[in-house]
Amino acid sequence: MVYEDILIEPVLSEKATLLREESKYVFKVHPGANKFQIKEAVRKLFGVKVVDCTVINVCGKIKRVRTRPGKTSSWKKAIVRLAPGETIKVFEGV
Repeated sequence: MVYEDILIEPVLSEKATLLREESKYVFKVHPGANKFQIKEAVRKLFGVKVVDCTVINVCGKIKRVRTRPGKTSSWKKAIVRLAPGETIKVFEGV
């Protein structure tokens, strides 16, 4: 897998913003990626030192679409902790 394919998009939520103060960044990642691939992708793409990576499978929720029940897609989330003093410049000011 190519590094650009592993990290799909950053997660920009209120909780993810609070985690940034602890040098933790949240990404939506490829479902087949493991911790080591995610750590390497963040290191290569952003040029930072990754200390830890936590991976979470987020289950889809049941929603109603008009009168019929539907379901949102399941996805994989990674919380990446950087070394002290390291930041990802793309996230700053968001």
